Amino acid sequence: MTIDVFEEPADTREEILAATYRSLRDHGYAELTIKKIGTELERSPSLIYHHYEDKDALVLACLEYLLEYFEGELSDGKIDDPPARLEEVLEWWLATDADDEWMGFVTAMVELRTQAIRDPAYREHFTRSDRVFADSIAAVIRAGIETGDFQECDPEAVAATIQTTILGTVLRRSSTDGDDWLDAVRDELGMYLRTRVYDEK
Repeated sequence: MTIDVFEEPADTREEILAATYRSLRDHGYAELTIKKIGTELERSPSLIYHHYEDKDALVLACLEYLLEYFEGELSDGKIDDPPARLEEVLEWWLATDADDEWMGFVTAMVELRTQAIRDPAYREHFTRSDRVFADSIAAVIRAGIETGDFQECDPEAVAATIQTTILGTVLRRSSTDGDDWLDAVRDELGMYLRTRVYDEK
């Protein structure tokens, strides 16, 4: 989904954010410069400075744009098949066949999360981002309870458990070699869901 967000930029601002996203994905935060974004954009860096004062202002604007898009996607429409929606979320984040483009994005997000340790602006963004994704998972759990697909449970606690597992997996995949451990994590998470969430009558 992240790639589709910037497929057809509507104006110069979105073109700049699209170039920022691609540069961040390809180079990472530490190596990211306004000059590299300008090269990706095929425009002068002065155009970027006309809209954004520095790299961090631009990166944060890109993150906010992505989050607003995802927030709209996640809250769009009724959840007709809660089990399928939940499995889709897990497959999206825990897929064993993730391509280099996706892993580049994931690694960049991990890099940016480290900025939140000392930078209040990044901390504020990721706090809101985590809340959006946790709320979306909790909404799926509540929908599943209402349809009878899921057993009675605490949607917020389940969402926090799933989200924390996903974040830990993302961190480990982006900072270590190999993911031969990933199947075991998926299996254990599946066992948790079958025990605590799925209503397997």
